[in-house]
Amino acid sequence: MSIATALKPSTDQQNDFLPLMGTDYVEFYVGNAKQAAHYYMTAFGFQALAYAGPETGVKDRASYVVRQHKLTFVLTTPVRPENEIADHVYKHGDGVKFLALMVNDAASAWEETTKRGGRSYMEPKKMEDKDGQVMMSGIHTYGDTVHLFIERKNYNGPFMPGFRAWTNPHFAPADTGLQYVDHCVGNVGWNQMNPWVKFYEEVMGFKNILSFDDEDISTEYSALMSKVMSNGNGFVKFPINEPAEGKRKSQVEEYLEFYQGEGVQHVALATNDIVKTIRDLMSRGVEFLKVPTSYYDDLIQRVGKIDEDMEPLKELGILVDRDNEGYLLQLFSKPVQDRPTLFFEIIQRKGAKSFGKGNFKALFEAIEREQAERGNL
Repeated sequence: MSIATALKPSTDQQNDFLPLMGTDYVEFYVGNAKQAAHYYMTAFGFQALAYAGPETGVKDRASYVVRQHKLTFVLTTPVRPENEIADHVYKHGDGVKFLALMVNDAASAWEETTKRGGRSYMEPKKMEDKDGQVMMSGIHTYGDTVHLFIERKNYNGPFMPGFRAWTNPHFAPADTGLQYVDHCVGNVGWNQMNPWVKFYEEVMGFKNILSFDDEDISTEYSALMSKVMSNGNGFVKFPINEPAEGKRKSQVEEYLEFYQGEGVQHVALATNDIVKTIRDLMSRGVEFLKVPTSYYDDLIQRVGKIDEDMEPLKELGILVDRDNEGYLLQLFSKPVQDRPTLFFEIIQRKGAKSFGKGNFKALFEAIEREQAERGNL
């Protein structure tokens, strides 16, 4: 089977019991949401959107919502100890709690997934204010991560009921060209990849569209395995990684140790101009992994003709890979908090549907150099 064939989601969308329209938002539990919101606005170019907290009647937390094009992040922190949010931050550090998915019918999404074995997090719940209503429901996935189903077709407010509009008239940084969530990658424990693949197949109707084993993703020291899960229309993709045997500790093992369990390893953010986006992000202080300049010596021979000039790619460290349908450009940030856990991928697709297999070795060697500096390899 060709890569191109393997990459085409085969679910009959007419029979898709969980039709998804994309990622609604990603919510992070963090130690200080006010500062985290400032970071994502300053460094990544998000704009202030909405707020909920003690001033809006929410007594145990504060949440800041920031947006850039179709990309919405929610930063939530506990304002009191001894609650689920505080416990999550204490155990995991800053990390992703909710991967919220857009649906037309949140009640149906909950019913269809829970009857197939999904563990309920939230039964269908209606929230209303002067701007309309939002229906929510949710199920648990790996670790402490949750998929929320968000139905907002009858809502016209800035975010959702319970939040008020939030702006800062003195601070409106320019965006960096980030458009939407391309995919979210989860790290799971030893021998847990296939059980979670089965979960996404049976509970959510996803298909395994691509697989990588330890022959594909390995270096001299470490290895991992990965399977990419996609919903029927291809709008939502969740690669799942697990460790594989190697001489040293793999990046997945390091993540599991410092995150204290399974969770979201990275969120891939799409751009239409990766050179401009990376320049903007670097100028604002975002740090990225670097590959040796020798990576570019035979790049054109490996990937064929590309539209971009080579020098900016080499200067910025942007990686390129090709599949049967086109090519992609990508770059990975360093972890965005002190624990070596969550990071971001910036990706521009020029037809390619794959995930950069040709870059794995160079990328993971770059990660291992960072691990060695931390004393964790």
